[in-house]
Amino acid sequence: MLSTLRKSAIALGAVALLAITGCSGGNSANNSGDGSNAAGGSLVIDTAFSVETADPGHSYDPTGNMLAKAIYETLVDFKGSDVSTPIPGLASWEANDGATEFTFTLEEGRVFSDGSPIEAKDVVFSLQRIQGMADAKPNFLLTGVTIEEVDATTIRFTTETPLLQLPAILANPALGIVNSDVVIENGGTTDGTDTAQKFLDGTSAGSGPFVLDTLDLSSQIVLTANEEYNGDEEPAFDRVVIRNVSESATQLANLKGGDSMVAMDLNGDQVAGLGDGLTVDSVPSGQTIFLLLNQSSEIAGDLADVKLAEGIRYALDYPALLELAGAGSVQATGVIPPGFEGALPEGVTQDLDRAKAAFAEAGYTGQTLKLQFPNDYPVGGVEFTPLAERIQAQLKDAGVNVELAPAPFATELDAYVNGTEGFGLWFWGPDYADSANFLPFGPGLKVGLRSGWAADANPEIAGLAAGAASATDPEQRTAAFTAFAEAMQAEGPFVPMIVPGRNIATSDQVTGAVYNSVWEMDIAEITPAD
Repeated sequence: MLSTLRKSAIALGAVALLAITGCSGGNSANNSGDGSNAAGGSLVIDTAFSVETADPGHSYDPTGNMLAKAIYETLVDFKGSDVSTPIPGLASWEANDGATEFTFTLEEGRVFSDGSPIEAKDVVFSLQRIQGMADAKPNFLLTGVTIEEVDATTIRFTTETPLLQLPAILANPALGIVNSDVVIENGGTTDGTDTAQKFLDGTSAGSGPFVLDTLDLSSQIVLTANEEYNGDEEPAFDRVVIRNVSESATQLANLKGGDSMVAMDLNGDQVAGLGDGLTVDSVPSGQTIFLLLNQSSEIAGDLADVKLAEGIRYALDYPALLELAGAGSVQATGVIPPGFEGALPEGVTQDLDRAKAAFAEAGYTGQTLKLQFPNDYPVGGVEFTPLAERIQAQLKDAGVNVELAPAPFATELDAYVNGTEGFGLWFWGPDYADSANFLPFGPGLKVGLRSGWAADANPEIAGLAAGAASATDPEQRTAAFTAFAEAMQAEGPFVPMIVPGRNIATSDQVTGAVYNSVWEMDIAEITPAD
C-alpha cells in the first residue's frame, strides 16, 4: 500500500475548486406536463457546447466530460465537491511504495445498462482501446501505463515511472468503462482500427446513472435514466436535456423565465443580482485563460521568439482584464493556477519599459499579429471577443499591432490542437486533480507542441517538467513544480492571464448542482429541491 506520506502527496497536488452552485426555450426541452420538476420529470440544463462525440474514448471537452460522467463510470471517483482525495468508483485499489504498480479490485455486482456484469475484461478493453487510438484525445493520459487482467475482478496497472497521480487520472470521464462485448460487436478494437464511435454517438454502452437518448451536437443532448443502474447515484430525473445555448444572456433569460433549471455559463455581472428564486455560488475555476505565441518559424516567421511572449506578459494591464471576468475570478499567477501545488503566489504586474525592451530584443518592428480565438464559447462566463478587444487595445498602447481573427469553437479548435495558430487566445482546464496536469505546457509536451515549442528549445525547462513528473517525495515534488512554474513565467511562450470564476446558477426547483474542475458538473447529483 502507499504510505500515508505518499497518499498525502496526491492530495497536495489537488485543490478543491468546487462549490454548490444557441437557442432559447419552447422546444422539446420543456419540463414535463405541469411544469413541475418532481422526481421522474425532466431536468433542463443550458450550457455552451464544447462537445464532439458521446464516445468517451474520443471525448475530451468540457461538455463532453459532463456527458461522459453521466453515462459512463470510472474506476476512481471523488466525493461530492471534494477533489483532494480520490475515492473508489467502480473499484478500490492498492499501490506499491514506489507508485509504479496499482492493483484495482472491482466492486461486486455492478452491471452495465443492458444488465450484464462489469468485469476486468471490460476495464482492460476500455483503456487499451484508448491507448490503441492514436487520434483519441485522452490517449496521452495513459502514456507509459501497462494494463492487464489478473482475474475476472482484478486489474493491474504498471507504470514506467512513478505516477502518484494515477488514481486521480483514472477519475477522468474520458476513461469511462464501456461494455466490451457490445462495443466489440460494433467496431471496437484495441489495435488502432476502432470504428465504434459512430455506434456510441447513437447509443450508450456504459454503467452510469443515465443512458443516451439523442445526440445533436449543434442543439441539444437528451439523456434518460438507466433502469439497470445499481450504483450509489440513483438519478432523480427520468429525462435530462442539455441544451446548446452559447450566449450567457440567453441562458440567464431562460433561467429567469422558468425554461431551464440550470445555467452553467453566467458571467460575474449577471450573477451579481439574480433575485429571488435563483441560487448561485461563484468560485475560481480550475481553468486558465492564456495567450500562446507560436515558436515555429514555419508558423510565426521571424516573430518566433519567446521574448515576444515576455513583452506581451508585461504589456498587459491584468486588473483591467479581470474587470471582464467578474465574480469568482482571479489573476493567473502562472501556468499552474492558484491553489494547486507549486503555484506562484503572485502574478505579473504591468511594466511597459520591460515590455518594450523585450519587444526590441524579439526583433518586433511593427508587424501585425493576428490573434485567433473561439468567439462562441464563454469560459466561466468570460466572453472571448470583448477580452480579445481589450488585449488588442492594451497592446496597441504598448506599440504592438493586433488584428482580431475570431472563429467558431469547432473551427478554431482544429487550428489550436494542430499547432497552426501563430498567436492564440485559449484556455486550459485540469484533466485530473493534480498539478502534473499543467506540465503539458512544457517544451516538447502537449500544449508546448501546440505552440511549436520543441523540447530542445529549452532543455532546462523540459528537465524541470520531467523532474516534477517523477518526484515522489512531497517536499521535493512541491519544489519541482514551483521551479517549473517560475521558469515558465520567465522563459515560456505563454501568457497566463485569468482564472475565471465559475458561476453555476439554478432555480429554486432543484438543488445539488456542484461545479467540478474535471467534469464540470455531476448531473446525477442534481435533485428536485422538495
